Amino acid sequence: MDMLGGLSGQEFLSQYWQKTPYLVRQAFPDGLYKISGDELAGLATEPDVESRLVTANDWTLRHGPFFEEDFTRLPEKDWTLLVQAVDHWVPDIAALFDAFDFIPAWRMDDIMISYAVPGGGVGPHFDHYDVFLIQVDGEREWRIGQSCTDADDRRDDTDLSILAHFDEQERWVLKPGDMLYVPPGIAHWGSALSKDCITYSIGFRAPSQAETLVEFAQFAADSCTDFDRYQDADLKARTDSHLITDADIDRIQQMLQTLTEDRDAMARWFGRYMTQPKYGDAPLEEPTLSNADIARQLQRQPLIRNSAVRLAYQPGILFVDGEAIDSGLPADGLRWICEQKQISASDLGNQDDVARLKVLTTLVGHDAFYFDNE
Repeated sequence: MDMLGGLSGQEFLSQYWQKTPYLVRQAFPDGLYKISGDELAGLATEPDVESRLVTANDWTLRHGPFFEEDFTRLPEKDWTLLVQAVDHWVPDIAALFDAFDFIPAWRMDDIMISYAVPGGGVGPHFDHYDVFLIQVDGEREWRIGQSCTDADDRRDDTDLSILAHFDEQERWVLKPGDMLYVPPGIAHWGSALSKDCITYSIGFRAPSQAETLVEFAQFAADSCTDFDRYQDADLKARTDSHLITDADIDRIQQMLQTLTEDRDAMARWFGRYMTQPKYGDAPLEEPTLSNADIARQLQRQPLIRNSAVRLAYQPGILFVDGEAIDSGLPADGLRWICEQKQISASDLGNQDDVARLKVLTTLVGHDAFYFDNE
């Protein structure tokens, strides 16, 4: 793949993914859809959009939403604006995910965009997830540092998670079209070298063990009844009633293990969990439509995929924004729906068309697809 410097997706995953940084010069030689600094600032004024403003001279962090005057007061250097999940709000930005389709779609998190002036950046830090950093406009210098853990000290004079120690290993200047991959735990430090420095950051979901345990425990608890309790029909008479024995621990451990042994339940939970929306939704308020309504409307205009809605599937089950839908479609039908950016009446012409139409009706109700009524 040209985007990966001539490597195939599998070669990149085997050699670099979660192992070592990888720089690709001119990964996108033809450029990408570019959002302007003014457009990005406009998004940062919206209450549903997560945004941050960082000044590099004193490492001050401010959270949005912002006002127009906040930007007019900024100096000519040493600041950066970061807007999270721009792919939720700008479909042309979301299209960039297609270039990374060799990675599971449910692992994709969001596309953050930063706009910086000379000296702008967020300081030396590391992430807990994989990230591709794509230079879209201007130039940015990236310094790569040491491998880190949560034990590495952070500075205590800022709200930013800035490393107290940075051991530089490599340094690159990225120009428009260049891309840098940084694995989890690798320290990196980006600094804008030019005005109108725009960088796209593609991040990936990597839930922590603690988050996963809490989410699964809640899912499992919801399926339990008052009759699902600790049992000890094989209890032996005790000479020491205060002692917790190995047999007691074995029983409670087995009780907990049974919750994870149901693979179908585990799969249903995982699909729901990994498609839960992380950021604010972009509701389209599509009126309630029936199968017949959808079929008639498709004769006049196509359905368009809402890029803010997360989809994934397992055979028989479609997951949409944290909900599981028993679709009745085979795996290839579910895959087809998940891959479509636009669906026309002519796309529904095989033996699965009735079942697909029912699923599409459900997805329109979830705002996953919509008719452009403008």
